[in-house]
Amino acid sequence: MIITLSPIRSDAPLTLTRQGDTLIINDVAYDFGPLPEGATLPREAVACDWLASDVTRIDGTIRLTLILPHGPIPLYAPPEARVITHPEPIIVTADGPIPLPSYTPEEATQ
Repeated sequence: MIITLSPIRSDAPLTLTRQGDTLIINDVAYDFGPLPEGATLPREAVACDWLASDVTRIDGTIRLTLILPHGPIPLYAPPEARVITHPEPIIVTADGPIPLPSYTPEEATQ
């Protein structure tokens, strides 16, 4: 699974977990298993406010873009938190929780 992030200013929490072709977003499961190779599932067909793109399967890999909420970015935030316009995609190869970049002032100081 390849997840591209599209950061926006928001205090809403986001948690991600992968279970095979299912992506669990804030405890809601989205099963992309039925999506065939080379197919595109339009964003409008998925009832998910976090989804910022269509979902595709290319070379067996699910690809999508999610909105990444971030709080105010303080000057002391780590560099990866300050590059909020083009973060690197997350390549998810195993099941389990998916770590996200730290974008809140509280996390940046830890």
